[in-house]
Amino acid sequence: MTKESEHPREIALESRETLGARLYSPSAARNREPIRDVFSKTMPHIGKILEIGGGTGEHGVHLAEGLPETIWHTGDPDPASRASITAWIAEAKLHNLVGPHAIDVTAAAWGVEEEAPFQGIVSLNMIHIAPFEAAKGLFAGAGRLLASGGKLFLYGPFSRDGVHTAPSNEAFDASLKARDTSWGVRDLERDIAPLAQKNALTRVEIVEMPANNLSVVFCKN
Repeated sequence: MTKESEHPREIALESRETLGARLYSPSAARNREPIRDVFSKTMPHIGKILEIGGGTGEHGVHLAEGLPETIWHTGDPDPASRASITAWIAEAKLHNLVGPHAIDVTAAAWGVEEEAPFQGIVSLNMIHIAPFEAAKGLFAGAGRLLASGGKLFLYGPFSRDGVHTAPSNEAFDASLKARDTSWGVRDLERDIAPLAQKNALTRVEIVEMPANNLSVVFCKN
């Protein structure tokens, strides 16, 4: 996501419980199984995976656990989230889960260039609660750092060619924009497709998910 401004930045749209440094996300508990199921069917099972905006760290643990032959690099630009990720990594004791990084996707360099190329990059529930510059930066980074044939995995709410996929998503979009005018549900065809084309990425999968979300997969040309 983007760097913190002089004003406090919301890092979640939900209340989270804590246990020590570990944060617990209700939404991650609800959607981690469907996400891992689709991820395991559409993404590489071997190689280096870079997670952007890792949040509490729960998704990273769950996905790395299910894909033991990947090396899962996770992190978040938010300090409290990184502390939670560190605690989750220590608790999980997985050989293939490393981090946390502090990537700002809008930066010209992410600080992980020495680890590239990556076989996969994943961003869950990020681009709608960040300025559109974050989406631009995410695709630019994927274009730079993915191996040929590597994949970018997005999960969250999207509209399609100017139309919301459900009334609940339209209401959610309005609520996001009321919080911050730079936030909002992104349109796959009008907002995201041009970013993919600009950065040599081709959309290869769209999977409908619970709660009117989508998993969207792009492949590096």
